[in-house]
Amino acid sequence: MNKTEDSKQSLKLFIVLSRAFKALNEEINKNIQENGLNPTEFAVLELLYHKGDQPLQQIGGKILLASGSITYVVDKLEQKGYLKRNACPKDRRVTYAHITENGTKLIDDIFPNHENRINELMSALSHDEKEETIQMLKKLGLSIKDLSY
Repeated sequence: MNKTEDSKQSLKLFIVLSRAFKALNEEINKNIQENGLNPTEFAVLELLYHKGDQPLQQIGGKILLASGSITYVVDKLEQKGYLKRNACPKDRRVTYAHITENGTKLIDDIFPNHENRINELMSALSHDEKEETIQMLKKLGLSIKDLSY
């Protein structure tokens, strides 16, 4: 394959990946919003639910959100009674987000449906195709880190 054909194929792959992500994301976001959360709020609660208390300063990196937006999201979740802030006893500069009993109940109620919906949306691929796609996308993502200037 010559360079022009390879370049066109790369552009096509980018468009296909982007459209697939957009379609998946829109469907999942509808499901999340039906439960009174926006996708970022859900991501924060899901992180705390599955990984436990997290320093506020690290949440953004874990859910791919700009750190400046975390304070706003945490404020909203705190107002809704789904999480609370806890000061670190060893370092006053660090504050942890902690999921409350109400937040845990909410995720207990909605996560199984969320997981099932994702599985439904991915059902066009076989188990082996999913595994192969996971490996290929990991390879792509890691190679991009190596190319960063």
